[in-house]
Amino acid sequence: MIYLVEDDDNIRQLVIYTLQNTGFEAKGFSNGRDFWQAVAETRPCLVLLDIMLPGEDGIAILKRLRASKATAGLPVMMLTARGTEYDKVLGLETGADDYLAKPFGMMEMAARVKNLLKRTGPKAGADEYRSGALAVSIPRHSVSVNGADVALTLKEFDLLAYLLKNSGVVLSRDRILQAVWDYDFEGETRTVDTHILTLRNKLGVCGKLIQTVRGVGYRMKGSE
Repeated sequence: MIYLVEDDDNIRQLVIYTLQNTGFEAKGFSNGRDFWQAVAETRPCLVLLDIMLPGEDGIAILKRLRASKATAGLPVMMLTARGTEYDKVLGLETGADDYLAKPFGMMEMAARVKNLLKRTGPKAGADEYRSGALAVSIPRHSVSVNGADVALTLKEFDLLAYLLKNSGVVLSRDRILQAVWDYDFEGETRTVDTHILTLRNKLGVCGKLIQTVRGVGYRMKGSE
């Protein structure tokens, strides 16, 4: 889930529309109050944040995000009409991960979002993954939920590892099939659905971390 805090209705609607049509789940907020209420319910994988906002401005919101242990590592991209060097440096020094000045193209914005998620997400070849009660070790080929070991088949483990490596990203069935099974026969996408179902059952309370994106595929919920 990507959250956008932007008080300009036209810009907010256009950015959300672009993100959703690029494969992301996204929500927009016109002020910090509504944003914080949403964060309390669902942790986003990335925040797009304008500086000039009614009430609490973007820099103040960014400082609060960085001051909280729960959101200190949350990727943040500043979106603002301000283009001076001072404002850019202020945002970056406060803890922003990237900066995009208005006006900007929607395709550029989407590309920057993808690059930021790739840069700040789990690194390729990472050995350990944690998401809530779920813990996965690639070298030990082990999976546990609340400290209890979970026995997975090789493909189930590979599928889980692939979802974790792409945490927060919507993955189509075809993409999963090609990455985990190394083939792309369209009729075999039911193989993905079957393995997802079995994997969810084996993971118990953590099975809900694997989210279904209707009409597209699946996504591993980002770490909280």
